[in-house]
Amino acid sequence: MMKHYLLLICLMSSSIAYATEAKNAWNATKLTESTIKKIQQAQYQYKKCVTDKMRLAAKGNIDVKDATASIMKLCEEVLAQMRQIYLDNGVPAVIADRHLKKMRNDITRRVIKQLMFTKAADKAGAQ
Repeated sequence: MMKHYLLLICLMSSSIAYATEAKNAWNATKLTESTIKKIQQAQYQYKKCVTDKMRLAAKGNIDVKDATASIMKLCEEVLAQMRQIYLDNGVPAVIADRHLKKMRNDITRRVIKQLMFTKAADKAGAQ
């Protein structure tokens, strides 16, 4: 008799756990080809903005940390446009923000690396 109760309790708890998983499941967002193209264009514009600003900052004696912060700040508007594209097409804000944060972090690392390389090359050439 005790085995029956134990089995019943196990079955009930597994169905409750399954119901909880279903609530937390992420449903893939369907993006159209035109939306994907808009997002790719916004990504290109963001990378182009960062590259253009980095070229300007690389000239002269720079502080890598300050230059990186100012470059990233100047190009935030392009990321805001990309976020709006996501939101207009039904992508949850959490997902959009996570993607934009990852992209911002990756590009920030690249900018720091490139500015440090440029500064080191300038210093080596000056000696």
